[in-house]
Amino acid sequence: MTDTPAAQLAIALFEPEIPPNTGNVIRLCANLGAELHLVEPLGFEMDDRRLRRAGLDYHEFAPVKRHANLDALLADQGHRRWLPCSTRGARRYDQVRYDTNDLLIFGPETRGLPQAVLDAQPATQRLRIPMRPDNRSLNLSNAVAVIAYEAWRQLGFAGGG
Repeated sequence: MTDTPAAQLAIALFEPEIPPNTGNVIRLCANLGAELHLVEPLGFEMDDRRLRRAGLDYHEFAPVKRHANLDALLADQGHRRWLPCSTRGARRYDQVRYDTNDLLIFGPETRGLPQAVLDAQPATQRLRIPMRPDNRSLNLSNAVAVIAYEAWRQLGFAGGG
């Protein structure tokens, strides 16, 4: 008899552009026990020195899977509830009840998720982080950390010490 791995939170970066942000998210996923999915095209090569430096040696502790496009990600991860995260989201990230089977999707640094991706989900599933008006958005890896840690907190910091 083999043990089935427990469901775990998953994070997807849609067309990420800046290697250190992705490296930081790899490190974050390793510490949360979350899967990381990268949706192509990527704005860098996976062997980029800046990616390796930001992710340090955490690559071996965080499962990272690449997908050719959003449809491929959703086909592979269709069993999950997916929550697009955007400055244009309708619901505050702290007003959602998270599940271990959730997939948090974040857009590229310079433009965010396409409107069509946001529109594919009901408003109650489009998440945002509140910010002061007339300011620029948070750095991608910081935004991922804010939302992912809230999800992990709600899940009782499962697997954490």
